[in-house]
Amino acid sequence: MINFTSKDRYDFADLQRLVEVLRAPGGCPWDGAQTHLSIRRNFLEEAYEACEGFDLDDASRMREELGDVLLQVLFHTDIERAAGRFDLNDVCDAECKKLIFRHPALFGGEAKSWDEVKQQEKGQTTVTETLDGVARSLPATWRSEKIQKKAAKCGFRWESAEECLDKLDEESAELRQAISNGEDPEEELGDLLFAAVNAAAFLQKDPEQTLHRACEKFIRRFGAMESAARQAGRSLDELSREELLSLWSAQKTGLTEGAVKTETTIGKEELS
Repeated sequence: MINFTSKDRYDFADLQRLVEVLRAPGGCPWDGAQTHLSIRRNFLEEAYEACEGFDLDDASRMREELGDVLLQVLFHTDIERAAGRFDLNDVCDAECKKLIFRHPALFGGEAKSWDEVKQQEKGQTTVTETLDGVARSLPATWRSEKIQKKAAKCGFRWESAEECLDKLDEESAELRQAISNGEDPEEELGDLLFAAVNAAAFLQKDPEQTLHRACEKFIRRFGAMESAARQAGRSLDELSREELLSLWSAQKTGLTEGAVKTETTIGKEELS
């Protein structure tokens, strides 16, 4: 048994203490064996699950998932405390100092732009250093967006949506050429995705959220397509490629649910 007092209600100090005893010798072997890298993905997953709570405006889910994020913060900090490199007070001290530094006008300093403050804080003196400073662990669409927005601040940007689309056409043509030549298409595909993110940034659309919405739309259309096939007495794996594309086109053209039912309940013969 570990030395931890049961209560009707726990607070922050209790959670911090619980993490310490779980990781200590005689605690949980799994917890004690973890490293930053072994649970790196857990941290990301918990953060995304908390974001889902925000998106749904679900207070119960937010409370639970924010607790899981807090657990991750305490867990990683305790790994460092045990290693003797820093503890939670050091983390809090650094964060307080950062917030004060980033709000100079509120704490008796000279008013500066957010970019100026961050560059001073990080010791960045060139635009390239600000680009290189964007975290490589970000989702690629967000990293690309941040890099391109920083470059745009010095004038390196397209002036119209049409120019952005022209760049997409150019990169698409180069990708087609690479494939046609039997070359590795990775570089050109990356350039195409980079240009797509640039278009999203110009149009003031979050590329990550935009792609998530495209995923949701794909799921809805795919579900409608599968439903239409089932109403005709078929499963998707029974259909030919042409039949699948025909059903997909019916959903994409915006047929109402009733219209899809009417067309697809004619019978199996109409799909074959």
